[in-house]
Amino acid sequence: MTSMTTLDLGPQALIVARLAAGVPEERLADRTPCPEYAVTDLLGHLAGLSLAFRDAARKDLGPSTAVPPGSTRPVLPAGWRTELPRLLAELAGAWREPEAWTGFTRAGGVDLPGDVAGIVAADELVIHGWDLARATGQAYAPDPAALHASHAFLLAAAEEQGDGGGLFGTAVPVPDRAPLLDRTVGLSGRDPHWTAPGTS
Repeated sequence: MTSMTTLDLGPQALIVARLAAGVPEERLADRTPCPEYAVTDLLGHLAGLSLAFRDAARKDLGPSTAVPPGSTRPVLPAGWRTELPRLLAELAGAWREPEAWTGFTRAGGVDLPGDVAGIVAADELVIHGWDLARATGQAYAPDPAALHASHAFLLAAAEEQGDGGGLFGTAVPVPDRAPLLDRTVGLSGRDPHWTAPGTS
């Protein structure tokens, strides 16, 4: 699977940080488009993946890059309202270093090329940003460059599977004329029309 050489994750990381800042305490137990995650779990997952992909960019391989996703339930860090934005900023900063995109690294217990890891990080931020926005009723407009990278990555993965599947479950059919975000969300195995229970 090929990818672009570099991508600035800063704009998308900032969008996710702003979404997290807009989550009221009373919404932490709400459901999300990820059936196994409540909002608190999703925020914990964002913190964990920010740490993992920061260290993957730095080639600082260790416990943070060795744990497969889904093997443990995410834990929302204490002081997450300051911790999560810090981790997101550090993630973006680490991927601004050209060396992050070269050679091999590890994330989620998987060894992969640095440039692919960077695109995976962008995809995680785009898709989970959508998850968080939908779960908490916030508007969402992802960074265009990150969105295009996420769509290309998920489309290539789906074509590689060749059976309608994708990296994160069976792709949800979305019309070709639908907005790029809807098509990207569909490729991730999510229904782009998902809304939080009790909302219209």
